[in-house]
Amino acid sequence: MYVIMVYDVGQKRGAKVLKFLRQHLIWVQNSVFEGEVTNVQFEEIKHGIKERIKKEEDCIIYYKFDSMNYTDRGIIGKEKNEIDSFI
Repeated sequence: MYVIMVYDVGQKRGAKVLKFLRQHLIWVQNSVFEGEVTNVQFEEIKHGIKERIKKEEDCIIYYKFDSMNYTDRGIIGKEKNEIDSFI
């Protein structure tokens, strides 16, 4: 599945969430990540985030797509971090 995650968390937890998500998804721009993951990987990401945030203060929003066939990604302005599948 393809996942897009955005977050708004307290300053103290922001660095922890950023570091965690960079290990699992591609950083697109401030507080925005995306990438191809399996169902198991997605559950691991959700679990890891729950350990790093305060549910009563922080917000994580995610979008799941079964396939990229029906999506179109566009950029207006300067791209902050090019998405590249080459590792």
